[in-house]
Amino acid sequence: MRPLVPEWVESLKPYVPGKPIEETEREYNITNVIKLASNENPLGPAPLAVEAMEVAARKVHLYPDGSSYYLVRRLAQHLGVEANEVFVGSGSNEIIELIIRTFTTPDDETLLSAGSFMMYKVALQSHGRRFVEVPMQAGFRYDLPAMARALTPKVRLVFLANPDNPTGTAFSRAELEAFLAHVGPETFVVLDEAYFEYVDWAEYPNGLDYFRKHPNLFVLRTYSKIYGLAGIRLGYGVMNPRLVGYLNRTKMPFNLTSVAQAAGLAALDDVEHLRTTRETTHRGLRYLERELRALGIDVPHSHANFVFANFKGPAQPIYEKLLPKGVIVRPVPGSGWPNALRISAGLQSQNERLVKALTEILKG
Repeated sequence: MRPLVPEWVESLKPYVPGKPIEETEREYNITNVIKLASNENPLGPAPLAVEAMEVAARKVHLYPDGSSYYLVRRLAQHLGVEANEVFVGSGSNEIIELIIRTFTTPDDETLLSAGSFMMYKVALQSHGRRFVEVPMQAGFRYDLPAMARALTPKVRLVFLANPDNPTGTAFSRAELEAFLAHVGPETFVVLDEAYFEYVDWAEYPNGLDYFRKHPNLFVLRTYSKIYGLAGIRLGYGVMNPRLVGYLNRTKMPFNLTSVAQAAGLAALDDVEHLRTTRETTHRGLRYLERELRALGIDVPHSHANFVFANFKGPAQPIYEKLLPKGVIVRPVPGSGWPNALRISAGLQSQNERLVKALTEILKG
């Protein structure tokens, strides 16, 4: 009898999102739960985007602009690139799926860093694609020299997250350039910069400086994090126009809602929201790094909007003990880190509540 689904779907372990606030409140019969699990913006969505969405909502009886004409051109202007070099999607996750579907076959391999964003593996396996994982180096950092050595003629695609999720670490301009020098013209590189707006590091490489020199490079970004628009699903990529053309062939029609397009346009003008978010996040990161290290937790320096807390022992019990205290964080065993929790930087009151709860657990 023929199986209901292919073997790679049968064995696929799905992505598990962060535990919802409402579920936690029901389960433990508590209120005032805080969620520091999903790297969301604690200040909420960009106010200008909210205003634009309210206006756009009055026209949702009409199909959206299938080409996202105005958003693509506004993004191009904002980024200093050409409109035909921009592709927009329903979150950067949709673009990841489209790249796999459009540019790879079941005979190809994809190169990954072990311990990085698990959705790369989920997306690849859901399409029946093979992947090779290269271990990270000390400090929970990408080992780009080892990844360069792992390149073979079978490798069609490489995923790089910079900063990385869930570790929050990043690689430098020199490291990226050395790696790209080893990549042949028939191998595509996806540079995932979902958290690039948070980075405050002189050595950080801006992917937009490289995609024209390397026409096999995709640079992906998102509105979900610093713009606070995770709920509307909006991301974009910058790449060679030929690659944009192929993605436009394989994407679903009307992949961006009219509400998402309106939000994306307006959010780019909300510079005050972006500035305040960066400042709030940086204060939160440095506070969490300092306080968690004081508790004996290994925390690498984060370039994103969360910290990677390595407890050097099983982290699941700590996660479970935090829940009845009304604090949701994120276990990351699916990424290969059973001893770690990913903790988003929240408002200062939320950060302090997290530290207090952890102190009680670890010292209790």
